[in-house]
Amino acid sequence: MTVLFDADAERWEAVIRRDPAADGVFFYSVATTGVFCRPSCGARQARREHVAFHQSAAEAERAGFRPCRRCRPSDAPLAERHAALVVEACRAIDAAEDAPELGALAAAASMSRFHFHRVFKHVTGLTPRAYAAARRAERVRRALPQSASVTAAVYAAGFESSARFYAAAPELLGMSPSSYRRGGAGERIGFAAGECALGAIVVAGTDRGVCAIFLGDDPDRLVGELQERFPRAKLAPGGPAFEQWVARVIGFVDAPGAGLDLPLDVRGTAFQQRVWRALMEIPAGSTASYTEIAARLGMPQSARAVARACAANPLAVAIPCHRIVRRDGGLSGYRWGVERKRALLAREADRSARRPAGDSGAGVVRVRRP
Repeated sequence: MTVLFDADAERWEAVIRRDPAADGVFFYSVATTGVFCRPSCGARQARREHVAFHQSAAEAERAGFRPCRRCRPSDAPLAERHAALVVEACRAIDAAEDAPELGALAAAASMSRFHFHRVFKHVTGLTPRAYAAARRAERVRRALPQSASVTAAVYAAGFESSARFYAAAPELLGMSPSSYRRGGAGERIGFAAGECALGAIVVAGTDRGVCAIFLGDDPDRLVGELQERFPRAKLAPGGPAFEQWVARVIGFVDAPGAGLDLPLDVRGTAFQQRVWRALMEIPAGSTASYTEIAARLGMPQSARAVARACAANPLAVAIPCHRIVRRDGGLSGYRWGVERKRALLAREADRSARRPAGDSGAGVVRVRRP
């Protein structure tokens, strides 16, 4: 539940616990020092009888108080200042042909190397070097289909060593660089189509794990979407073992409380994968908003980017983007239809739901050839 800090008692409790969520909502002043602060200020705790609350920094200044030098309440919140500096650093990394040195990035942010490194990782979840590598990998993904060779794409994207890229390629691309460049040519992807309580379902996977779970009305259309995602890969019906994966997915749709433990071959950008990991941490029966996920990632201004990552999720139910709702609790969009989202949330809310008598929950698994 959101605390509005309307009452002085709530405000005082926020000051005692140095609650950063209260920053910007109100400020407090201390009569004995003549200073006003943010609620999260780490200064020595004042006595309650000496503290007054203010709606804004300007109001505190009009009352004759000066801003604290420690928390700088007249400036933008520290988190916002850090986020702005990191955004500028990311832009510098994105625009540079060669990854900028840590010292140069820190100097541009007027920070020490150590402090900048810590702030950058807190905001993005990645070190500056890892962020630069991830951005180069994204450029490689875009360049591979158009480049004359894999090596040309790797060096054009700013990798100093092709060996380093090849070592990371399976995780970054989900397949070898040459296969990715050929649109998945030579990559074998097994699949099976079935019916579940939400309609048609197609599950596809590689040797690494499940790489796609699609929901819809027409299984043939879903297989067509699979072909579009891997235009030159070799799609082949999965064998009996693979069909067990499909049965487990269908069983999870029918009884989400049972959990879904499958190997996943997750392919996406570094940011998308961070978002998807955050979604997988939302327990069944719970929901979160795009804004909350962005805040958990240390990027409170990135709610729209989180929404785009959710929309790009290729693994329905396994990566539970259906658990994302609007800030007011209303249903937002869903790649496989809002009604399916509503049904999934209802099933998860009722974790005591059981399959009908005589129904194994495995659904009817039908193998379809492309």
